[in-house]
Amino acid sequence: MKQFDIADMSRRNLFRQLGAGTAAVALSGLALHTANAADMVKVATGAGKDSGRVKHGNPVVAKPTAIPPPIHRSHSIHHKIKLSVDERYAEIAPGAFFKFLTFNGQVPGPMLRVREGDTVAFTLENPTGSTLMHNVDMHAIYGSGGGAPATLVHPGESKTEFFTAMYPGAFIYHCAVVPNMDMHISSGMYGMIVVEPKHGLQKVDREFYLGQNEVYTDKNFGAQGTLQFDWTRMIAEDPAYVLFNGAADALTPGRFGAMKASVGETIRVFMVNGGPNLTSSFHPIGNVWTDAWPQGALANPPLHYIQTQSVPPGSTFVGHMKLPVPETIKLVDHALSRVMRKGLLAEIKVSGAANQRIFRS
Repeated sequence: MKQFDIADMSRRNLFRQLGAGTAAVALSGLALHTANAADMVKVATGAGKDSGRVKHGNPVVAKPTAIPPPIHRSHSIHHKIKLSVDERYAEIAPGAFFKFLTFNGQVPGPMLRVREGDTVAFTLENPTGSTLMHNVDMHAIYGSGGGAPATLVHPGESKTEFFTAMYPGAFIYHCAVVPNMDMHISSGMYGMIVVEPKHGLQKVDREFYLGQNEVYTDKNFGAQGTLQFDWTRMIAEDPAYVLFNGAADALTPGRFGAMKASVGETIRVFMVNGGPNLTSSFHPIGNVWTDAWPQGALANPPLHYIQTQSVPPGSTFVGHMKLPVPETIKLVDHALSRVMRKGLLAEIKVSGAANQRIFRS
């Protein structure tokens, strides 16, 4: 089928196809998080020094604990947030390499965190070494295309927009480049922005950040070598890979390591489904979502004791788990062929004393 080269599209033609309200690719970077209205303190979210250069072999797996801390203040502040494009070849599975399009070299892109009422100056940078133009549609923004037209950048360009975080929740930001936004998202260009309610979030002991997306390659799961993007498979919604955090079985002991927690703790999981096409049936094997906020709707009271939560593409989920016994919790999409045959698995290793009243074998 015909493949479109975004880099060859003029801005005028792009917006003619786009209409008044949409446009392009999402990118990642540094969130500024401050403790008071006067001082600005930068919180790193994974920006690499060589953003934009095509690199081979460097993992794009986002560290699930590398996120900004919860917000503890009762006033609004101003943030400066900068996201940078990083296009790179990385190992999607052992011995298999794929060209990812990322926010600051990681999938999902960095988790950004602000408070309801905060103001943000958001900059998108597309380094000279990039091959495509990009932009960001942020679901936390009131404005045309979620800011996509305002942040459309060709290689070598940088643009800044201003917005106020008017409503609370956990929201996706993602690619919106026409006509290939689906390919950009599938290749890694999505992330989450958390807008905490003014009253803040419930205290927990640990937080983790996961992103799910499917990848469409010309070779099936298990093949080695360099994999090419397969447009026909994407249109048929037949992915070779379905992933958490940018690699097959990424957050497991055999790959980049399981997440860790302790008996007696309460943990919070932020999950964003980039898609671009598949709904996730998000389930913790061996546990339950004690508190659950479908669609990342943090302004609403939580649901309780949810076994499996649907997370549509282009949406998010926030859930708490209590950890009364030592175990390994397997986080899966309960469309289980994606787990067994396409690489979608993350684990949380819970250590501590057994409680035989609750469970014994």
